[in-house]
Amino acid sequence: MSLRNTVRAFPTLLRVGFADAVAYRAEMLIWVLATTMPLVMLALWSTVAREAPVGRYGQAQFTAYFLATFVVRQITGSWVFYDINFAVRNGTLAMRLLRPVHPLWAYAAEALAAMPMRIVVSLPVAIVAWFVVGWAGMTHDPFLWAVWLVSIAGSWMITLLVNLLIGCAAFFLESSLKVMDAWLVAFFVFSGYLIPIDLFPPRLRAAVEWLPFRFQIGFPVEVVTGAHDRGAALALLAGQWAWVAAGLAATALVWRAGLRRFAAYGG
Repeated sequence: MSLRNTVRAFPTLLRVGFADAVAYRAEMLIWVLATTMPLVMLALWSTVAREAPVGRYGQAQFTAYFLATFVVRQITGSWVFYDINFAVRNGTLAMRLLRPVHPLWAYAAEALAAMPMRIVVSLPVAIVAWFVVGWAGMTHDPFLWAVWLVSIAGSWMITLLVNLLIGCAAFFLESSLKVMDAWLVAFFVFSGYLIPIDLFPPRLRAAVEWLPFRFQIGFPVEVVTGAHDRGAALALLAGQWAWVAAGLAATALVWRAGLRRFAAYGG
């Protein structure tokens, strides 16, 4: 499983992953419909802001925030932990281990290959956001748009690594699905997905701001909606990629330990 083999095989893995995404487009549509909660929260918070602004958010700001949240969620989503959990449970992971490409790279390629389909889904919402909000709710700074692009990559990486890590938990548990359920509960509450983080009580906000959940959704949305200046955005970007590094290390450790257990039980 050399790096050279991985680099040579990666374009093929992307093509195969994209073909799967197209073949299972109905399933992807179901996932999209299951992630429309930001649009529901937009309606709720806009109604609240009709009487008076909530913090820094009026109706226009809530519209920009939750439409951006929907777009970020679509672009950075990943569900590969289902595949890993299934492969470990039924033993088909053994077949992946025989291939010349590391299984985790293959799972990453599959997740990345679905990106075009996700962009197609999120693009109409981005266009609607442009016509409804215009530049009023978005940053005007090209530098912050560049930070946003890097933060989207970091958000995707954290989400992928969480999926890989929880998927690898299946080596040690009967099923890792309950672990993902617990993660998603915390994600929905603390990521900015349902409630902007700057509306949390100060003490809770201080704790939440540096948890990984915020860097999956809240941080990219905050950058694109102009919540931070350049200095603050760069500091948060560094924090986000520190979580990426921690996720890479944790995934590598759990994978190696889990693979020894898998082999010991005749996988």
